[in-house]
Amino acid sequence: MIKKTVSDVEKALVGVTDGMTFMLGGFGLCGIPENAIAQLVKMGIKDITCISNNAGVDDFGLGLLLQQHQIKKMISSYVGENDEFERQMLSGELEVELTPQGTLAEKCRAAQAGFPAFYTPAGYGTEVAEGKETREFDGKMYVLEPAYKADFAFVKAWKGDEAGNLIFKGTARNFNPCMCGAAKITVAEVEKLVPAGSLDPNEIHIPGIFVQRIFQGEKYEKRIEQRTVRSID
Repeated sequence: MIKKTVSDVEKALVGVTDGMTFMLGGFGLCGIPENAIAQLVKMGIKDITCISNNAGVDDFGLGLLLQQHQIKKMISSYVGENDEFERQMLSGELEVELTPQGTLAEKCRAAQAGFPAFYTPAGYGTEVAEGKETREFDGKMYVLEPAYKADFAFVKAWKGDEAGNLIFKGTARNFNPCMCGAAKITVAEVEKLVPAGSLDPNEIHIPGIFVQRIFQGEKYEKRIEQRTVRSID
């Protein structure tokens, strides 16, 4: 069995340099690779392009990279909770490519599966389709969307083993799985790292063939973007 474990986040990010394109898993603040993001901030990596469902909030998630002006371009589907993102976008400091959420997920999955592009009806007749090839199928118009190309994919799983097999929990299963194997190198950080063979094969969401490096994460905050509760009475 090939062991893909590395001892810490520093070794997991070996090879990361300025100007690269990264995929970062998670949905909102759920299931984001907190340790990898913190290390990117610490390393001072700059001029990067980030492909992510969201841009975090001002003081957490990708918001930490935005604070340090390390991100050159954001490719996202939702960015409504980050004031610094809005400021940089409106001032022209940050390049932004907004993508329909399903299209963003499929562009990652297409890269994972080795497909160069796919047709989707989402965005036809809007700015999303400007400059792109369109084609009619059975009387309906579709837009040709290319698969994403990325240098690293950073994902976060609930549990993984030394061979890179991953299990996600709840909402963290949204974008993390389709980003595994969608970049040249996939780095997985997990809450629980177990020996190879410990996981029930029927419970594994992503097989280790899609993961190059895996490490035990630490100090997860697991913040909530919008906490809504009801009064006791």
